[in-house]
Amino acid sequence: MMKHCNCQLIILLTGLLLLHSVAWAQDSLKISKPINDTTHDFKLTQLIFPAACIGVGIAGIGSDWLQYQNHEVRDELQENIDRRISIDDFSQYAPMAAVYGLNLCGVKGLHNFKDRTRLLAISFLTSTILVTSLKHTIHVERPDSSSRNSFPSGHTATAFMGAEFLYQEYKDVSPWIGVAGYTVAAGTGFFRMYNNRHWLTDVVAGAGIGILSTKLAYWLYPKLVKKASYKQGTKSFQLIGVPYYERGQAGLAMHISF
Repeated sequence: MMKHCNCQLIILLTGLLLLHSVAWAQDSLKISKPINDTTHDFKLTQLIFPAACIGVGIAGIGSDWLQYQNHEVRDELQENIDRRISIDDFSQYAPMAAVYGLNLCGVKGLHNFKDRTRLLAISFLTSTILVTSLKHTIHVERPDSSSRNSFPSGHTATAFMGAEFLYQEYKDVSPWIGVAGYTVAAGTGFFRMYNNRHWLTDVVAGAGIGILSTKLAYWLYPKLVKKASYKQGTKSFQLIGVPYYERGQAGLAMHISF
């Protein structure tokens, strides 16, 4: 009973934080100040956190101490649980959806619809490639023993990719919007462990991959799109997305040409 109350409290606090951040962002629009686009500037220090997360995740594959921590966390979360909460299947997409939702509500982000959609597509493609490659290379068994593709957590990677995307687009409007996105992403990672689908190190590595994928997208975007095209919005960049469903798994195949 206590664990169900704690989970409900986490969901409630996350929702309240998101609503509070949106309200703060809307209030901040009353102050007219220029937004300087520095999101495409490469900064080595920004690699420290995602690289550390990915490093811890990989180290957990061969570290007895980290393996012990994985099992301790799993056993603690699974104690007295009588039902699963599948909110993580939906919350992984919430941060990226919030970018478009806020814009529809009149809260303007850093980029226009076309540029932000391109950035999201590159981020998603990068994250998918990294996650899929690692899953097919490092065969870690899931906590529930259902398969051997536990490392890293794809749900968590998607959630943190979207959270970083939300932060980059709205950090000059209100930093609390980014905080809300990261709170939802962290909740997604928590429920992947709560639902016995991933180990702690899977979630940590997924978070690092998601953040890194978005940062790479913002750094590389001006180089992928010609400078004149980037400023004037000409059609020299083409993106095609095709959804697919195979062997019980859904996904999105992306084709980018420029």
